[in-house]
Amino acid sequence: MRHSDISGGSPLSVLTVIRRAMEEALHQASMAADAGEIPVGAVALETSTGRTLSARGNEREGLADPTAHAEILALREAAGLLGTWRLADVTLVVTLEPCPMCAGALVASRLGRLVFGAPDPRAGACGSLYNLADDPRLNHSFEVVRGVEADRCAALLSDFFARRR
Repeated sequence: MRHSDISGGSPLSVLTVIRRAMEEALHQASMAADAGEIPVGAVALETSTGRTLSARGNEREGLADPTAHAEILALREAAGLLGTWRLADVTLVVTLEPCPMCAGALVASRLGRLVFGAPDPRAGACGSLYNLADDPRLNHSFEVVRGVEADRCAALLSDFFARRR
């Protein structure tokens, strides 16, 4: 990984912090599903300390807002807490690969690192369908770590959609 400064820098502690954050993201996704939202959860961490800045789930239905994806909500909350829109010292942990709108917001926020669980072959914009995280035409790129708890993240989505059919 390009950044290894979460929680003191040892690779083991980086992995531990990211796994804990993914557990919280999965919890946020489950709560979103319980509210009738597509089950996606996101956790923003301060990279240098491992401190959780925000944890959110999708809220498009509840807020009647097409931009209320978990990633956008987590970024807004983290930026507010840090008092800056430049989030170079932030790692965003998400259960599903971000869509083009969210990936664009990650570029615009100058995010330091993205960690996601399940890939999204239909709308994923950080490696699956598009790769806005590392597009040389854009003014920023960020590290992407794929596949953390991918099976659990995918199962949450599959189960949600199976129940809706």
